[in-house]
Amino acid sequence: MRRSGQPVVILLADDDDDDRMFTQKALAESRLANELHCVEDGEELLDYLRRLGDYADPAHSPRPHVILLDLNMPRMSGREALEAIKNDPALCHIPVVVLTTSDEEEDVFRSYELGANSFITKPVTFDGLVQVMRSLGNYWFEIVRLPEEGS
Repeated sequence: MRRSGQPVVILLADDDDDDRMFTQKALAESRLANELHCVEDGEELLDYLRRLGDYADPAHSPRPHVILLDLNMPRMSGREALEAIKNDPALCHIPVVVLTTSDEEEDVFRSYELGANSFITKPVTFDGLVQVMRSLGNYWFEIVRLPEEGS
Protein backbone atom coordinates (compact mmCIF):
# COMPACT_ATOMS: atom_id res chain seq x y z
CA MET A 1 0.00 0.00 0.00
CA ARG A 2 1.06 3.56 -0.67
CA ARG A 3 0.97 6.21 2.02
CA SER A 4 -2.35 7.33 0.55
CA GLY A 5 -3.78 3.87 1.26
CA GLN A 6 -4.17 3.13 -2.45
CA PRO A 7 -2.85 -0.17 -3.79
CA VAL A 8 0.51 -0.08 -5.53
CA VAL A 9 0.15 -0.85 -9.23
CA ILE A 10 3.33 -1.98 -10.98
CA LEU A 11 3.52 -2.75 -14.68
CA LEU A 12 6.34 -5.12 -15.61
CA ALA A 13 7.42 -5.24 -19.26
CA ASP A 14 9.68 -8.25 -19.79
CA ASP A 15 9.62 -10.97 -22.44
CA ASP A 16 11.33 -13.63 -20.29
CA ASP A 17 8.92 -15.94 -18.40
CA ASP A 18 11.50 -16.74 -15.71
CA ASP A 19 12.39 -13.09 -15.15
CA ARG A 20 8.69 -12.20 -14.79
CA MET A 21 8.18 -15.07 -12.32
CA PHE A 22 11.25 -14.17 -10.23
CA THR A 23 10.31 -10.48 -10.22
CA GLN A 24 6.76 -11.34 -9.15
CA LYS A 25 8.08 -13.55 -6.32
CA ALA A 26 10.60 -10.89 -5.26
CA LEU A 27 7.87 -8.24 -5.19
CA ALA A 28 5.65 -10.52 -3.09
CA GLU A 29 8.49 -11.33 -0.69
CA SER A 30 9.30 -7.64 -0.32
CA ARG A 31 5.56 -7.01 0.27
CA LEU A 32 5.52 -4.33 -2.38
CA ALA A 33 3.09 -5.07 -5.18
CA ASN A 34 -0.57 -5.09 -4.30
CA GLU A 35 -1.17 -5.30 -8.06
CA LEU A 36 1.33 -6.51 -10.62
CA HIS A 37 0.46 -6.51 -14.31
CA CYS A 38 2.78 -7.96 -16.92
CA VAL A 39 3.30 -7.43 -20.63
CA GLU A 40 5.80 -9.17 -22.89
CA ASP A 41 7.01 -6.51 -25.31
CA GLY A 42 6.96 -2.81 -26.08
CA GLU A 43 3.90 -2.95 -28.32
CA GLU A 44 1.88 -4.70 -25.62
CA LEU A 45 3.18 -2.16 -23.08
CA LEU A 46 1.90 0.74 -25.16
CA ASP A 47 -1.43 -1.01 -25.78
CA TYR A 48 -1.80 -1.46 -22.01
CA LEU A 49 -0.95 2.17 -21.27
CA ARG A 50 -3.18 3.52 -24.04
CA ARG A 51 -5.94 1.02 -23.18
CA LEU A 52 -6.12 -0.48 -26.64
CA GLY A 53 -7.21 -3.96 -27.74
CA ASP A 54 -7.13 -6.47 -24.89
CA TYR A 55 -6.48 -3.60 -22.45
CA ALA A 56 -9.45 -1.39 -23.37
CA ASP A 57 -11.19 -2.02 -20.03
CA PRO A 58 -9.62 0.21 -17.35
CA ALA A 59 -10.63 -2.34 -14.69
CA HIS A 60 -8.14 -4.77 -16.27
CA SER A 61 -5.49 -2.19 -17.09
CA PRO A 62 -5.19 0.25 -14.17
CA ARG A 63 -2.75 3.10 -14.57
CA PRO A 64 0.58 1.95 -13.11
CA HIS A 65 2.35 3.93 -10.43
CA VAL A 66 5.65 2.72 -11.88
CA ILE A 67 6.81 0.73 -14.91
CA LEU A 68 9.63 -1.82 -14.67
CA LEU A 69 11.06 -2.05 -18.17
CA ASP A 70 13.39 -4.56 -19.77
CA LEU A 71 15.36 -3.14 -22.68
CA ASN A 72 15.67 -6.23 -24.86
CA MET A 73 12.24 -7.40 -25.98
CA PRO A 74 10.83 -8.58 -29.33
CA ARG A 75 8.56 -6.60 -31.68
CA MET A 76 9.28 -3.26 -29.95
CA SER A 77 12.30 -2.94 -27.69
CA GLY A 78 12.23 -1.33 -24.28
CA ARG A 79 14.21 1.58 -25.70
CA GLU A 80 11.57 2.25 -28.35
CA ALA A 81 8.75 1.90 -25.80
CA LEU A 82 10.52 4.23 -23.36
CA GLU A 83 10.90 6.87 -26.05
CA ALA A 84 7.19 6.55 -26.99
CA ILE A 85 6.10 6.80 -23.34
CA LYS A 86 8.21 9.85 -22.57
CA ASN A 87 7.06 11.60 -25.77
CA ASP A 88 3.37 11.04 -25.01
CA PRO A 89 1.88 13.85 -22.85
CA ALA A 90 -0.68 11.43 -21.41
CA LEU A 91 1.98 8.96 -20.26
CA CYS A 92 5.23 10.87 -19.72
CA HIS A 93 4.61 11.43 -15.99
CA ILE A 94 4.65 7.67 -15.21
CA PRO A 95 8.02 6.75 -13.68
CA VAL A 96 9.94 4.20 -15.74
CA VAL A 97 12.59 2.10 -14.06
CA VAL A 98 14.77 0.23 -16.52
CA LEU A 99 15.37 -3.22 -15.03
CA THR A 100 17.59 -5.15 -17.40
CA THR A 101 20.48 -7.59 -17.59
CA SER A 102 22.63 -5.02 -19.38
CA ASP A 103 25.31 -3.11 -17.54
CA GLU A 104 26.66 -1.47 -20.69
CA GLU A 105 27.41 2.23 -20.23
CA GLU A 106 25.80 2.97 -23.60
CA ASP A 107 22.50 1.41 -22.40
CA VAL A 108 22.63 3.41 -19.18
CA PHE A 109 23.33 6.68 -21.00
CA ARG A 110 20.73 6.09 -23.72
CA SER A 111 18.05 5.09 -21.20
CA TYR A 112 18.49 8.32 -19.25
CA GLU A 113 18.66 10.28 -22.48
CA LEU A 114 15.26 8.81 -23.43
CA GLY A 115 13.77 9.79 -20.08
CA ALA A 116 14.19 6.78 -17.78
CA ASN A 117 13.79 7.68 -14.12
CA SER A 118 16.20 4.97 -12.94
CA PHE A 119 18.43 2.27 -14.40
CA ILE A 120 19.01 -0.97 -12.52
CA THR A 121 20.99 -3.97 -13.68
CA LYS A 122 19.11 -7.12 -12.66
CA PRO A 123 20.84 -8.85 -9.76
CA VAL A 124 22.10 -12.37 -10.43
CA THR A 125 20.57 -13.86 -7.25
CA PHE A 126 17.00 -14.01 -6.04
CA ASP A 127 18.00 -12.47 -2.68
CA GLY A 128 19.58 -9.60 -4.59
CA LEU A 129 16.37 -9.11 -6.57
CA VAL A 130 14.31 -9.08 -3.35
CA GLN A 131 16.61 -6.38 -1.95
CA VAL A 132 16.26 -4.32 -5.13
CA MET A 133 12.45 -4.60 -4.95
CA ARG A 134 12.47 -3.51 -1.29
CA SER A 135 14.62 -0.52 -2.15
CA LEU A 136 12.38 0.36 -5.11
CA GLY A 137 9.32 0.13 -2.90
CA ASN A 138 10.87 2.27 -0.22
CA TYR A 139 11.93 4.93 -2.69
CA TRP A 140 8.97 5.07 -5.10
CA PHE A 141 6.14 4.50 -2.63
CA GLU A 142 7.35 5.82 0.72
CA ILE A 143 9.83 8.62 -0.01
CA VAL A 144 8.81 10.32 -3.26
CA ARG A 145 5.39 11.69 -4.08
CA LEU A 146 3.85 10.49 -7.34
CA PRO A 147 1.07 12.21 -9.25
CA GLU A 148 -2.40 10.76 -8.87
CA GLU A 149 -4.15 9.47 -12.00
CA GLY A 150 -5.94 12.23 -13.85
CA SER A 151 -3.72 14.96 -12.39
